[in-house]
Amino acid sequence: MTFSLKKQFEGNSGNAVEWRISDAPVKYTEAVSFMETRAAAIRAGEAPETVWLLEHPSLYTAGTSAVDSELLDKSRFPVYPTGRGGRYTYHGPGQRIAYVLLDLSKRGNDVRAFVHDLEAWVIRTLAHFNVTGEVHGDRVGIWVRRGAPDNPASTEDKIAAIGVRVRRWVTYHGVSINLEPNLEHFSGIIPCGIEEHGVTSLWDLGLTPSMPELDSVLKTTFEEVFKTPVHQI
Repeated sequence: MTFSLKKQFEGNSGNAVEWRISDAPVKYTEAVSFMETRAAAIRAGEAPETVWLLEHPSLYTAGTSAVDSELLDKSRFPVYPTGRGGRYTYHGPGQRIAYVLLDLSKRGNDVRAFVHDLEAWVIRTLAHFNVTGEVHGDRVGIWVRRGAPDNPASTEDKIAAIGVRVRRWVTYHGVSINLEPNLEHFSGIIPCGIEEHGVTSLWDLGLTPSMPELDSVLKTTFEEVFKTPVHQI
């Protein structure tokens, strides 16, 4: 495996990030195995930095700060402990997951700046669909305001989650954007430990882009925010 990764890497031109898209749902354990193998190869200089766009079958993941009481329905879907930061979240069909494996030793060794870039990437992507995404210092993720700020009935709903891990300056895990998942599935957990706000999606907001349309925008905005070309395989 190491030799084939190295051979493939040497065949790529420049310093482009490898851009992967999976059409069929990917098992969570298989995705984690790939990320760990690829992250090690990136550290060794034997594989390119990678962004992998995919969907998972319906499941819950428990981040490093997960609290047992926030898993409200233990029998609904499989639950996977994971090394990313954060608490419980849901993944499933209709949600675009972007696993981002970058070498921060070549990007300033700044984890905070990396997370800021992930936020900017999602916000710029949503803006293409005329959705205003916001970040808030007291809660992780990208949020959408429903109603005028001065309206007591207005709400803020989460449209994208962020959870990353960094090992020896190589990142993995990443972001998830709600395109058209079944939002009722989030009721089996307290998403990211936040009870007072809801969850939304592009389709819930009345917008109906396809997954390929979302992917195309993600590719364009990634190159803009991270100032790095991508090489799709």
